[in-house]
Amino acid sequence: MDSGKNSQVWQFKWHIAIIVVTVAAALGLSVFVKSFEKTESVWQFFLLAGGVIFLIALLTMLSRVSRIVSTLNDNSTRLEEASKAMEGIRDGLLQINHSTRISEAAKAIAFREDDKRSLREAVFERLKQNDFTGAYEIVDEIENHSEYRLLAEELRRQVDDYRNASQDERIDKAIAQVEKLFDGCQWVKASLQIESLIRANPDSEKMKALRQKLVERKEERKRILLAAWDDAVTQQETDRSLEILRELDMYLTPNEALALQEAAKDVFRTKLHNLGVQFALAISDKHWTSALEIGQQIMKDFPNSRMSVEIREKLHVLRQNVQVQPN
Repeated sequence: MDSGKNSQVWQFKWHIAIIVVTVAAALGLSVFVKSFEKTESVWQFFLLAGGVIFLIALLTMLSRVSRIVSTLNDNSTRLEEASKAMEGIRDGLLQINHSTRISEAAKAIAFREDDKRSLREAVFERLKQNDFTGAYEIVDEIENHSEYRLLAEELRRQVDDYRNASQDERIDKAIAQVEKLFDGCQWVKASLQIESLIRANPDSEKMKALRQKLVERKEERKRILLAAWDDAVTQQETDRSLEILRELDMYLTPNEALALQEAAKDVFRTKLHNLGVQFALAISDKHWTSALEIGQQIMKDFPNSRMSVEIREKLHVLRQNVQVQPN
């Protein structure tokens, strides 16, 4: 593309150069002829002066045209660069839009799962109170939404089974629901369910035994996490250590937390160091998307670190580089 433009420019310049040479030759020839015809010296002087002035005017025009063409070339180059930058920004925005849509779809799925869990709990709450009418009303309302019809069928069967069961069978079904909360480590919900069941069945020893079972299951989970933490630290698996530590924190007593404090600090320092190295390498290699992701992780996991503060100050530059980087 540039070679074509340059050829056109040179063709234009050569046209003007030919004109100049032709005019100069004509003037020279005229002077030569006039000298042989023994014309007056005044005529020769004015003829030469006019020729020189005309030649200067042509040369001035050629210089101006050359500058104009050069300016047009510069502007064309800048427009091409701006067009490439716009394409990079467009591609970056498309990637962001695509990622956003994926994120929104994932959130919608997560919200639906939360909704289903809440609906199950609402129905179970009615069953604990032997409020079968209220339970069926909730199921009927769920059934009105096409995306939840399978859930409505499942819950209707549970209500039917619970209503037709004996008192002991109902207690066993209620305990099974609490056991599911144990399996999911949802200790707060499990505790609330247990107390509600005991109020509804004050004479049931099975219900009262759930309190002790809750304590035992929590202690069991704590032992599992401590063993996993020790193994991860020994194997120097920093990421797994941090993941375990985040869950383990809710089980520890103040004294236990103090005992693990130094080991935890070492793990956090190692993790921050590793992220810092990854961040520096991404910047050095101009992998801006990776650099931005790592920087955001550092700010999230280590918000009070000096590295996090420095990244936060340069975050806008990283985002600009992500937008304009080529694919």
